[in-house]
Amino acid sequence: MGIFAVTGLVVKVVLVILCSFSVLSLGIIFFKFWQVYRAKSQSERFLEFFWKVKRFDSINSQLDRFNDSPLAVLFGEGYAEMKKIMEKGVEKEAPGIISTELGAFDNIARALRRATTSEITRLERMLTFLATTGSTAPFIGLFGTVWGIMTAFKGIGETGSASLAVVAPGIAEALIATAVGLVAAIPAVMGYNHFQHKIKVLIADMDSFSTEYLNIVQRTFGK
Repeated sequence: MGIFAVTGLVVKVVLVILCSFSVLSLGIIFFKFWQVYRAKSQSERFLEFFWKVKRFDSINSQLDRFNDSPLAVLFGEGYAEMKKIMEKGVEKEAPGIISTELGAFDNIARALRRATTSEITRLERMLTFLATTGSTAPFIGLFGTVWGIMTAFKGIGETGSASLAVVAPGIAEALIATAVGLVAAIPAVMGYNHFQHKIKVLIADMDSFSTEYLNIVQRTFGK
């Protein structure tokens, strides 16, 4: 706070902006860590449960145990679409059968793709702010740096002296703005890259599960 108090108005504004970015970025990083960890751990548990139980109706009745799992969401959407198609089959006196004539499996595949897109959007939400912080914070800090150097030169011009007492306040402002800009940017960049990698792994898991789900439906219920 002592350093903040001796800075000029412009640098104070820059520091407030950078500190706000830093606090928000850290909050997002902690939240995304919890969200992605839950998604990964519950997806692993759901897959184990899925292959152990195998009965779709039993799996669907216990989906609330895996609320944070993207794979459970995919299963729920695919199962709901499959039930709609089967109900139409009952009306046509073909219970328990999914006909390929009207593109029934394409409808299930579309439901799975919609669910995948929705889950990707959910998992990637707020990552844009981390990317923005990582790319803009150094430049905001650089603006404070330039302003601090300008302040130092202004002091030299007004006093006609280049002594340390004259230039020190402006140089201090410049260094503080640079440091805070880096403090805000580095965690944001690291967090963004980390979560992008984790989400790509989850996307691959969702694609694999969708393929397996469709294969099981075709083998079990198709004609």
